[in-house]
Amino acid sequence: MKFKKFLRVLLHVVFWTFTAGIAALAALIFIYGNDLPDYRKLATYAPPVATRLYAADGSLLIEYAEERRVFIDYDDMPAQLVNAFIAAEDQNFWTHPGIDVQGIIRAVVNNGARMLGFNTNFSGASTITQQVAKNFFLTSERSLSRKIKEAILALRLERTFSKKHIMTLYLNEIFLGARAYGVGSAALMYFNKPVSELSLAECAFLASLPKAPNDRARAVERRNYVLRRMLEEGYITRDEMDAASAEELNINSGFTEQMDAAFQYFAEDVRRQLLNKLGRDVLYNQGLYIKTTIDPKLQRAAADALNRELDAYNAGRTDKLQGAIIAMNPHTGRVLAMTGGRSFRESSFNRATQAYRQIGSTIKPFVYLAALERGYSPEHLLLDAPIVGIRENNMIWKPENYDKKFLGDIPLRLSLETSRNVTTVRLAQEIGPENAIEMAQRFGVYPAELKNVNVSMALGAGETTLEKLVSGYAAFINGGHVIKPQLVDYIQDRYGRTIDGAENTIVTWQDDLLPPEQNTDAEPLVDAQSLYQLVSILQGAVERGTGRQARVEGHTIAGKTGTTNEVKDVWFIGFSKNMIAGVYLGYDTPKPLGNGAGSHMAARVFAEFMKTALENETNQPFPVPDGLTFVRVNRRSGAAASSDPDGTIITEAFKVGQKPNPAPNSKSAESGPVVGGVF
Repeated sequence: MKFKKFLRVLLHVVFWTFTAGIAALAALIFIYGNDLPDYRKLATYAPPVATRLYAADGSLLIEYAEERRVFIDYDDMPAQLVNAFIAAEDQNFWTHPGIDVQGIIRAVVNNGARMLGFNTNFSGASTITQQVAKNFFLTSERSLSRKIKEAILALRLERTFSKKHIMTLYLNEIFLGARAYGVGSAALMYFNKPVSELSLAECAFLASLPKAPNDRARAVERRNYVLRRMLEEGYITRDEMDAASAEELNINSGFTEQMDAAFQYFAEDVRRQLLNKLGRDVLYNQGLYIKTTIDPKLQRAAADALNRELDAYNAGRTDKLQGAIIAMNPHTGRVLAMTGGRSFRESSFNRATQAYRQIGSTIKPFVYLAALERGYSPEHLLLDAPIVGIRENNMIWKPENYDKKFLGDIPLRLSLETSRNVTTVRLAQEIGPENAIEMAQRFGVYPAELKNVNVSMALGAGETTLEKLVSGYAAFINGGHVIKPQLVDYIQDRYGRTIDGAENTIVTWQDDLLPPEQNTDAEPLVDAQSLYQLVSILQGAVERGTGRQARVEGHTIAGKTGTTNEVKDVWFIGFSKNMIAGVYLGYDTPKPLGNGAGSHMAARVFAEFMKTALENETNQPFPVPDGLTFVRVNRRSGAAASSDPDGTIITEAFKVGQKPNPAPNSKSAESGPVVGGVF
C-alpha cells in the first residue's frame, strides 16, 4: 500500500512538473517568440558571395569581397565533409528537432564534473540549427534571453525547412578564418581547390575551424580530434582515420589575396569602373563573374618591357623614373595589356589612364592629317627655315628643330617622318591652328571644349592621357572610328545570367560570349584615302625616321615618337594592322630626364613588347583603299624617281589630282642623309 501511495505521489509530481515545464515553455515562447526575425526568408537564401575577376584566358586574377564566400549547394558537397562537421559539432543533427536534449544533459553533466575537478572537457549544447539561427538573426552576446530566442528560432527552422537546407545554410555561412565564410571559400583559401577535391584529412581540418578559426598552432591536433569523432560515429574506419591522421597538412600553400604584380594596375582600373557603375554592394557581395579583356601573356610582356627600361635608367638614381604602357585591339577596343607604373605597391596611381601630360610630337599626326584632309599631298613642300618669332599670350617664342638645322623646302612626308618642328608650325599656320587642333579633338585626344588654341599646341603643348592618345591613334587604322577602350568582355551574376555593366540589367549576349562588335555604321571621322596616306607616312617614320627603335623584324609597323620641352616626358605610339600600343616615360613631378634620354627609350619598350605580341603572327601590311595611285618618288624632293633618281626612292600614295613635285633645279640637297629630331 505504501508503495502504491508513493507511486501515486511520484506520478503527480512528474505530471505537474511536466505541466509546469510546458507552461514555462509556453510562457517563454509568448514572451520571446513574438519579436523574432522572419526566418522564412531563408527559403531563398542568397548570401553575399565574392566577385571574381578573370583574364581573357579564364585564369583568376583577383576576388572582390567584404566577406569571402563561394556558395556551394548541398548536392555538391562531399559526404565526408558534411559528416566531419556533424561529428565535430552536432552528432544528433539528423534526429533532433532543433535543440538536442541529450546534448544539453551531456553538457550539464560534463561541465559540472569539470567544475568539481574531474578530468572532463567543457562542452556546449548548441546544435547546428541553433548556430544557423544565431549566425543569421542574432548577436553573439552570452545571455539567457539570446539562448532562448536561439532555441525558439531553431525549433521553427526545423519545422519549416529540411535538414539538407539547414545544413546548406550552415556550411555556406559559417566563418572559418582568413576572411573565408563557408566551406567553398575556405577550401580555396587553405588548399587552393574546390570542395569536391578535398581529402578526408582536409575535410576534417575545415570541420575543426568553427571552434577556433584563426588558431594555426593546434591545426593538426584539432584535425585529428575530428577524425577520432568521425570514427566514433561510424563515418570512417580505423584505417581511414590512421591514414588521414598521418597526412601532411599543407595549409596556406595555395590561393592567397596577392595577385601577380603585373596585373594590379589593370585590375584596379576595372574595380574603379565597376564600382562606379554597379555600386559597392553589387560588386563586393553579389558573386559576379567578370571576364576581362586582358591577355596574360601580353600583360607580362608589357610589364617586363616597361620595367626593364625603367630599371636600366633608374640604376644609381634616387628619383625614380615612372612610365606606363597600354595595348589594345584597334578594331574592338579590347585592352590586351596595361601597366601604369613601376610598382603598384609603391604607387597605385595609373599613369596610363590618370596622368595628364604634355604629349610633344605625338600630336603632329593629327595636324598633318588635317592638312591631308584638305587636299595637301604627302609631297607638298614645306619651308624648313628660321621663324623670327610667334606671339602667344603676351609672349614671343621661337620654334626650333631638335638638331638646330634647317633643310629648306622639304616634303610634308619627310617633315613628319623626321618630326621637324619649324615646318610643322608653318603647316599649322597655313591651315589655321584651330583646324589643326580640331582634328585631335575630333579623335578624342583633346576635349571638345578646349580653349586658348594656339600654334604651340601643334607641337604638343596640350595635355592628355596615354589611354586617350592610344584610342585616338587607333582610329587611323580602323576606318576612322574612335573606339572606347574596353576592359571587360562580359559580366555574369551568380546565376550565370549576363548583365549590362552600365545598367545592371539582364541582357541577351552572343552565344560564344564574345563582346559585340563596335558600331562602325557611323560616318568615319576622316576619308579612308587621307588616313592611308597618314599611316604610310607613320610607317616611314619607323622604317627610316625618328621611330627606328620601334622596328620589329618581319612586321609592318607604323608610329610616332614624342618628346616635350627639356625632355621632361617621352612617348611612342605605334601599331601594326591589328595591334596598337602606347608607351609613356616621365617623372611624376615633371623634370628633365637628362643627357642621352629621349623618345627612343619609349620606342624601345614598344618594340620589346611587340616582338612578343607578334611572334606567332604573319606580317600583315596596312590595307589600301580604292582610288589611290602609287608613284616612285625621291624622298628628299618629292619628285618622280624618273626625273630625280639620286637619293632615297620611296613609293608614295597620291589621291586623284595629286602628283609628284617637279624635278629640282639642282642636286645640292642630296649631299647627305636627312637626320630628324625627336620632338
